[in-house]
Amino acid sequence: MSRFFIALLPPQDIQDYANQIKQYFADNYASQHAQKSPPHITLQPPFEWADNDVSRLEASIREFASEQQSLPITLSGFAAFAPRVIYIDVVRSQELLTLQGDLMAYVEANLGIVDKVGKTRPFAPHMTVAFRDLTRQNFKAAWPEFENQQLHFEFIADKLTLLIHDGSRWNIKSEFAFLGGER
Repeated sequence: MSRFFIALLPPQDIQDYANQIKQYFADNYASQHAQKSPPHITLQPPFEWADNDVSRLEASIREFASEQQSLPITLSGFAAFAPRVIYIDVVRSQELLTLQGDLMAYVEANLGIVDKVGKTRPFAPHMTVAFRDLTRQNFKAAWPEFENQQLHFEFIADKLTLLIHDGSRWNIKSEFAFLGGER
């Protein structure tokens, strides 16, 4: 069994910017954990899947993605899940909420993948830059620095990314293009 999750990844220039912020947290607030995955917006949280059946998982996600339209994503400023997580805020759009809800329903119906926690709380799209190993004390020190910091990016999400955990970090396993075009 391996651990996977499904996400939207921003273009490389935005990933580079987010990675610089992650590095800043590592250097200044002893928080390295966010560096264990590329910058992303999680749509389907981590789940376990049999290694010998990955082709079925990929085929199913490819089928779902092929029926999706590209969608605009806006990143605006920073926000937090106090007292441990600081993230780049993702503007909640109807297209993004619909995509995430449709994906979760699809993987549950077609693959039996169920995120029990996700069913009990609303989807809060975000791009984590510090978490887990960010201490409460360092959160209190870091949050005022980022709370009002300006940040604005826009991009078109045109594919889903399947990430796999190798035992120490998350890596891109495969990408699945959307049908294309604007909604």
